[in-house]
Amino acid sequence: MASFVKFTINGKTCLAEEGAQLVEAAKENGIYIPTLCNYPGIPPKGSCRICTVLVNGIGQTACTTKVVEGMTVQTSTPELEEFRKSVIEILFAEGNHLCPSCEKSGSCELQALAYRYRVTVPHFPYLFPKRDVEAWHPKLVKDHNRCIQCKRCIRGIRNGKGQALFAFGKRGDKVVINIDPETSRDISDALAQEAMDMCPVGAILRKEKGFDVPIGKRKFDRQPIGSDIQA
Repeated sequence: MASFVKFTINGKTCLAEEGAQLVEAAKENGIYIPTLCNYPGIPPKGSCRICTVLVNGIGQTACTTKVVEGMTVQTSTPELEEFRKSVIEILFAEGNHLCPSCEKSGSCELQALAYRYRVTVPHFPYLFPKRDVEAWHPKLVKDHNRCIQCKRCIRGIRNGKGQALFAFGKRGDKVVINIDPETSRDISDALAQEAMDMCPVGAILRKEKGFDVPIGKRKFDRQPIGSDIQA
């Protein structure tokens, strides 16, 4: 039988199953914590840091923190909000994100968070890196210009043998996430679509399939990110 614990978020008394992810426990209690790397059903990684909150006054990532009895959480302070905005600005500045021409525009979580935090011109200089676009795969395109290395694809997309379809390549500041030519050889259309859907940006696209939902009617065109949950 599940055991439940009582804790507080932003002064609100909450209940959640003991050991649940804080980010999911908050959602169940109607409180939105923004995140980019977290995804339901796959192990948390704490890569993007956008879900950083104060737990008993100490900064922790909400996706990797489990709820315990009596914990006190603050999800939104001026410092936390400024930190999140800075992370979003850095992600735009260090990549090549051309939203108007991206298939994911309107359904992109990074773009939606930029609107939420009113990012206009980043405080950081654009790096304009020279990055490749992998188009050799028969069913997938991997655009390294848009990749934010959240690792969702590595953690969540597996073939019928349980092998990851995506893997790290290169090292240091040159690291990239590539399509594995062996494990991705015979993937289905459904798995290719799942990979595209799991990516929070437009870094993974399914070939010969696009614009099923017209611009203006896409996920975040209809309502802002997190609007279905209390901010």
